[in-house]
Amino acid sequence: MHIVRHKVYAENILIGSDWQTEVTLTIDNGIITSISSGKEEDAVALNGPVIPGMINCHSHAFQRAFAGFSEYRGNTEDSFWSWRDIMYKFVAKMSPEDAHVVAKFVYIEMLKAGYTSVGEFHYLHHQANGVKYDDPAEMSHQVIMAADEVGISITHLPVLYTYAGFGKKDPSKEQSRFIHSTQDYLELVNQLNKNYSNRSNFKLGIAPHSLRAVSREQLNEIIPFIRQLNPKAPIHIHIAEQLKEVDDCLVFYKQRPVEWLLNNFEMDEHWCLIHATHLTEQEIKNTANSGAVVGICPLTEANLGDGIFPTAEFSKFGGKFAIGSDSHIGINVAEELRLLEYAQRLIKHQRAVMVDDNCKSVGQYIFTKTCKDGASSLNQNAGEIAVGRDANFLVLDENEPSLFSKKDSFILDASIFACNQLPVKDVYVAGEKVIENGHHRLQEEAKKQYRKVLKKLI
Repeated sequence: MHIVRHKVYAENILIGSDWQTEVTLTIDNGIITSISSGKEEDAVALNGPVIPGMINCHSHAFQRAFAGFSEYRGNTEDSFWSWRDIMYKFVAKMSPEDAHVVAKFVYIEMLKAGYTSVGEFHYLHHQANGVKYDDPAEMSHQVIMAADEVGISITHLPVLYTYAGFGKKDPSKEQSRFIHSTQDYLELVNQLNKNYSNRSNFKLGIAPHSLRAVSREQLNEIIPFIRQLNPKAPIHIHIAEQLKEVDDCLVFYKQRPVEWLLNNFEMDEHWCLIHATHLTEQEIKNTANSGAVVGICPLTEANLGDGIFPTAEFSKFGGKFAIGSDSHIGINVAEELRLLEYAQRLIKHQRAVMVDDNCKSVGQYIFTKTCKDGASSLNQNAGEIAVGRDANFLVLDENEPSLFSKKDSFILDASIFACNQLPVKDVYVAGEKVIENGHHRLQEEAKKQYRKVLKKLI
């Protein structure tokens, strides 16, 4: 294999959990192969503090198209369920070409915000009437190609969605684009594995939508299937997001959603429980002990009125957690992390909640933890700047006033809590510069296409 090598030099860089000065990274075929002191002659200087690229563990790319169209009071009390009705109206109009345009625009926004990997929880599969496209993977192809075009690493998580509620309730016509039989779903997963498994920036997992949308029998079939394809493949599931879901699960299974999952399946670090908002103390402890990652989406959860995940308690038990931008009501790494911390402060009436014995900086703790745990949740070889990891990193803008005179852990404290958004200047994915001075080479074209799609959808 031909090795493509280049070197970069950073005056200030976060290596693992430690800030270091005057460091050269050697990158071979997108992988960091050595970290050495000093500036080597052929190294290109990175002008600003260097930190790992953030992991976005949970995305529904198409939902960006109706952000801002659900912020009004309807005839009934508004909730997640009324928001979902608005989402269905947009879904009915979206073509594969539209989905591609929206995903491309969203993924550029992610890169500019500081995300270098995304987990696409993808359930928009079929035509508006529920009929499969000639290629059943058509919609998956569109989002995967969009990620490839803009240069973001993707873990594709095709969703199994079969029922409208517990007890195998028949789906509504509005849900017809999402619905798969178990066999059709496994054929889709197998096709995607054959088509894309050899791509370096691509990972494949599965996503049973929720306990209300899949049955016990389906879980018992799809989990061994993906484990046979890849023992490390991620398994993501929406769970315990809404109180109604918890109540319905108690009626049907006689157990709470997370309780039931823990009692029926052997979860590990390759599982990601999305939201998991409503947990008992025992569920918090048992989930942490399982090694599963919880995917917290603070902006979306606040927007939908879901509730607040007990992050501080979960962390005390050694729990793993990542962040996601979910519905993309906002794509802002700093804002997600701020809200993650501020929600705990409001509950506990204290400051600087999210730290541990090894790191007293809130910004550095939550940033490095969500990076590392997020990479685990997506089976991405990223999450930290280290030998053997993908060269996914950010160069911060040292001309941002909030970073003046800041060093070491104060860099991330200021970037998250004192800036409107993460002050990202340059972004590298697999060693390639995809954002330069805050600009993506496709952003103007993507914006024009996105405007046209929105006009059509509205």
